[in-house]
Amino acid sequence: MHDLLKFWFELTRDWGYVGVFILMACESSILPVPSEVVIPPAAFWAAQGRLSFGGVLAAAIAGSYAGSLLSYWLARAIGLGWIPRFGKYLLLDEKKIIFASRWAEHYGVWGVFFARLLPGVRHLISLPAGFLRMDLAKFSGSTLVGASIWCWVLAVFGQKVLGAHPELLNSPTEMLLAVKHEMLPVFLLVAGLMAAMLVLRRMRV
Repeated sequence: MHDLLKFWFELTRDWGYVGVFILMACESSILPVPSEVVIPPAAFWAAQGRLSFGGVLAAAIAGSYAGSLLSYWLARAIGLGWIPRFGKYLLLDEKKIIFASRWAEHYGVWGVFFARLLPGVRHLISLPAGFLRMDLAKFSGSTLVGASIWCWVLAVFGQKVLGAHPELLNSPTEMLLAVKHEMLPVFLLVAGLMAAMLVLRRMRV
């Protein structure tokens, strides 16, 4: 895993915006590329003048949407029946796919939006959305808004972490852990908002 993290990190460094776009497209599809090793270093290099912050965000958001759209149409075309047999080769967790499917079916657009803000399920939510034939415009809107927020937050926190500890650029694994630790309050906030949404929905029933 360390070698993969290093490879993804170096691709971002050497290919700039194109590397960010490709890796974020992979991250938002069915390939397990952690965005925490893509956006933070790119945002840090933007702060150093090698890239622009807006360019990094645009590439990241465009890549996220492209990867999500690919997964959406894949699932819409062939369904999710291939997951139990072939998902393990792509490191897809069948239990997470089932959870994401139930979540998307029950909460629709809001379910897709919140899922885009949580690691572990954000790259999976496009599959059940496609399988359930969610309206493309609604899927696209919730995906773009969620992805934009995620990419911006990750860029800001990435700059903060790497600005204070630039030595982490030499260790993608440690950088990944440091960024996740710094973003823990954000994850808790999203979880709290999701819980509030669930309570409000049940009160209306």
